[in-house]
Amino acid sequence: MSDDETGKGPEERRTKLVKAGVAVGIGSAAIVAALLYASKVKKNPKKK
Repeated sequence: MSDDETGKGPEERRTKLVKAGVAVGIGSAAIVAALLYASKVKKNPKKK
């Protein structure tokens, strides 16, 4: 399907791609933060 067939212009397609890119970026940052937090917790055992 081309843009002409769906009635949507290239601006709407670009907006969707930008939103998808932002979502992927946020998801990747969340995964990295979780991994860093998990590795930090494992390195510091509780002292008695």
